[in-house]
Formats: sequence, C-alpha cells, structure tokens
Amino acid sequence: MKQKERCPWAYGSSPLYVPYHDEEWGVPVRDDRLQFEFLTLESAQAGLSWSTILNKREGYRRAFAGFDPEKVARFGEKKIEALLKDPGIVRNRLKVRAAVNNARRFLEVRAEFGTFSAYIWGFVGGRQKVNRWAELSQLPASSKESDELSADLKRRGFKFTGSTIMYAHMQATGLVNDHLVSCFRHRACGRVKRS
Repeated sequence: MKQKERCPWAYGSSPLYVPYHDEEWGVPVRDDRLQFEFLTLESAQAGLSWSTILNKREGYRRAFAGFDPEKVARFGEKKIEALLKDPGIVRNRLKVRAAVNNARRFLEVRAEFGTFSAYIWGFVGGRQKVNRWAELSQLPASSKESDELSADLKRRGFKFTGSTIMYAHMQATGLVNDHLVSCFRHRACGRVKRS
C-alpha cells in the first residue's frame, strides 16, 4: 500500500504532527472560538517549537476555559497568577497576560465586524490564498497580508502578533494554503471548511 505523501515537516519531533498536518493545518477556519484558540497558541509559540505547543494544547484548553474569549477576557490577576503555576501551559508572564489582553481585543474586533472571522478573512479578500510551493524552502516566513494583519492587530492593542506569528496563524487556519503541491492535503484543504 502506497504511503500518502505529506509536507516533510509533518514528520517532526512530536507524534502529534501527523494528525495535526492531516486534519487541521491549512483547513479554512471561520469559527471564532477556533480562531481564538489558534491566536492564543500561535502567540504562546513565539520563540518555542510548535511541538512544545501541540504537547501542551490540552493544558491550554483546560487553563483557558476551552478557548472561550468571553471567559478569558474576564480573567483577573488572581487567575493570571494561578496560570503562571500551571505546568500544562507555557508559564511566561508576558504570554499569559497577552492571551488575556488578546481575548479582550478579540471581543472588540468581534463587536465591530460581527465576527472575528469576518475581520481576519478580509485580509485575504474572503478567500483562501492557495500557494503552489514545490519545496519546503520556498515557504515564506511572512507575507504582505500577514504584515498588514500584524500592523492592524498591533494598532488595536493585540500582543505577540508579529508578522511571522500571524503568517503561521494564517497557515494554521487556512487563510493560506501552504501545503506543498506534492502533499495529499494541498488540493483537499481548499475544499474543506472547518467550523
């Protein structure tokens, strides 16, 4: 039986990489809770490996109220201090505070645009940008769209949302399809919608 061809990074240091690659990465996300989940995880990943975050994902779900932005926005100092003692997440004070801050800013964006998804998808004209990379080395670390998104998020008060982080977010949530053309997920991701 022929093995499916995947993007080479899917065979990374964590056994969670293959299912993440096969089931999530690059699938268009228009659900606000899922957008907030990835925004929180990508921000936490800054300076760390993605495998570290994947391995702590369940810890994040538990610690951050199932990634409900309304609940996270209400976290106060006592809750933040408790989170900094939680081994299930990255215990970085700036990142934990950023997650709470970003939940508050997320709700402001949602109030303005109806949904956060409507806002973020506007940076790619509402449609997935499909790239046709042959080699992993061709994938950019950022793009014009991620530069614009990052600048706008920063203007709105979001933290840990630099252009590289936001490009990773765009890849993860399917605003951009960066699966290699040889990967079995390249064509599929444009047709699947994840709620």
